[in-house]
Amino acid sequence: MQTHSLQSLRDRFAPTQRMPIVFLGHGSPMHAITEGPFSHAWATLGQGLPRPNAILVVSAHWMTHGTTLVDVSALPRTIHDFNGFPDALYAEQYPAQGQPELAREVVSLLASHRAEEDDTWGLDHGAWAVLKYLYPEADVPVFQVSIDMAQGLAHQLEIGQALSELRDRGVLILGSGNIVHNLRRLSFDGNPEAFALEFDDLVTGRLIERDFDTLANRGKLGSLLSEAHPSVDHYLPALTIAGASDQRDDLLFMTDSIDLGSISMRSFIFHPM
Repeated sequence: MQTHSLQSLRDRFAPTQRMPIVFLGHGSPMHAITEGPFSHAWATLGQGLPRPNAILVVSAHWMTHGTTLVDVSALPRTIHDFNGFPDALYAEQYPAQGQPELAREVVSLLASHRAEEDDTWGLDHGAWAVLKYLYPEADVPVFQVSIDMAQGLAHQLEIGQALSELRDRGVLILGSGNIVHNLRRLSFDGNPEAFALEFDDLVTGRLIERDFDTLANRGKLGSLLSEAHPSVDHYLPALTIAGASDQRDDLLFMTDSIDLGSISMRSFIFHPM
């Protein structure tokens, strides 16, 4: 297993029939309107990625219970699913088209995971806040798939495995969440919490070793998981992306820092070697 620097991204992502898969640590919604290292890294990533036929997003911010919903809308709305932020953030729009035909195929693909169609969601900020940097023209069709919070961690690995065949059809599978996400422990002094560093290191090591079973095992993760994630919604999209990878993939990490003390901005990409 190798990892590579972001600077070599364009060379590593030479045209291929098999698409890479991406997990982005999206952090605060303010990154959508603030220039900084994270937005710069996302823009650089977008310049290096192969152009997809469509984008499937699994975001931490579309949670369902007992089913997996797939957005089949033709024109997904931009959802401002946050409160107390500047007016400029609520003015943001990401007018990408949906991909209803493919989305309905995904419902069939995930039939064993109680998948159903939905046309009421759209694109939440876990999707559009990073897509605006990856594909700023909003000219690639996009649709979301929800995370079923009623299931165990391993369920999301299975979702990723089921979706992986889409990689050979020009579909970019994008997970958006955070490796560590504990809003109760935010700090503004610039010092990362010890638990945040520890869990970020643990996940990084298990990804490198392809030990996804540990990443989906609450018993093995222990109390550290609860510290890093009082709710696992931001963790589950990372498992989706891990599940969609295979031994043909190389691994790249980027934006590997802790923001506001308890939010890991680490992102990773599995891509064909």
